[in-house]
Amino acid sequence: MKVLIIGSGGREHALAWKITQSSKLDKLYCAPGNAGMARHADCVDIEPDDIGTLCNFARKERVDLTVVGPEKPLVMGIVNRFQSNNFKIFGPTRKAATLEGSKVFSKTLMRKYGIPTAEFRSFNELDHAKRYISSLSRLPVIKADGLAGGKGVIVCKTQEEALDAAENILGKKIFGEAGAKIVVEELLEGEEVSILAFTDGSTIVPLEAAQDHKAVYDGDKGPNTGGMGAYTPVPIVTDELYNTIERDILVPTVHAMNKEGRPYKGILYVGLMLTSAGPKVLEYNVRFGDPETQPLLMRFKGDILPILLNVAKGRLETVDFEWDPRSAVCVVIASRGYPGKYEKGEVIDGLDSLAESDDVVVFHAGTASRQGRIVTNGGRVLGVTALGDDIQEAQKRAYDAIGKISFKGAYYRKDIGSKAVGYARIP
Repeated sequence: MKVLIIGSGGREHALAWKITQSSKLDKLYCAPGNAGMARHADCVDIEPDDIGTLCNFARKERVDLTVVGPEKPLVMGIVNRFQSNNFKIFGPTRKAATLEGSKVFSKTLMRKYGIPTAEFRSFNELDHAKRYISSLSRLPVIKADGLAGGKGVIVCKTQEEALDAAENILGKKIFGEAGAKIVVEELLEGEEVSILAFTDGSTIVPLEAAQDHKAVYDGDKGPNTGGMGAYTPVPIVTDELYNTIERDILVPTVHAMNKEGRPYKGILYVGLMLTSAGPKVLEYNVRFGDPETQPLLMRFKGDILPILLNVAKGRLETVDFEWDPRSAVCVVIASRGYPGKYEKGEVIDGLDSLAESDDVVVFHAGTASRQGRIVTNGGRVLGVTALGDDIQEAQKRAYDAIGKISFKGAYYRKDIGSKAVGYARIP
């Protein structure tokens, strides 16, 4: 099979790494890819949102399956375009991708179908939003309606901060059209977990739980990012709790999308808060999570390619895989200043000392090759991912590997996975 992966982040590198292990793979392309993905595939200089050129490339190279990494091309309708040309593609259609593309849509869907989530109101006028926020007795979460690169959610610590968030999104348009509407949402308390599931619109195959670390600083402090690290499994997600999540959230979501005339095929990502009243949905994503995909695929034992193809065909009837019983931890090394402004082009040293092994893999995210050297090319640069007999061992291996990597302005959290081991902190 010839496979095309669209995207250039750590999630896409992890998919490339896993797909190259398939006996069914003949040729792998990545568009645009990164310096790490170039070890596994032919990287082609086509941006993920250049749907017409991607479609032409798939036709020219006779690609058998395209796997979409980022959300933007999905929301733009890349699946519809490929399907209209009879090309197999993994991911939801434009109408189904609205589940992530509009928080107002997803919150309204959950309210309509009784899927547990936080109470909310939506606004497109700043004055109305400010009056509502000022009337609240509890501090809210403010969310931009559309895609904001993981940065459109503001957990407010004061009423003034909430009013400023509304002003910045609706008034100053810091997220552009993505902020044409906002959601003002009840702040949920508890532990946050990520659940991903393959689905063809009828069959649902959940993956094991993972826990992301969205805040930029240790102890979950600072602004939200696209994710600073993740681990799996999550000890607090018991079999009983997982069954509840599948029954009350995953199945109703897929059924609701069918009833709305938006059948969902692809990977369904549900961000949950485990509250004292049970699990509640924080957000939906319509693609593999980043960085959750990295540790999940480290533990995934089996050929992922037939699963991706069967989802694309709408025939996810049987799956053949199992889980490595060990734990996996992924720690993101970012550029100083992320999620704000940061420098690019810094030379990365130490990668050669970390030859890829079964237990430690360095997934590239924001990297590029310049004059034979690997350099930084984004906010999140690398995702160092390790396996261990337990979280502590996986954590130690990941941080030991990080100690061998350096570039100017490198930054990483030092507490990824610590929630699973009693909130211990890495020295």
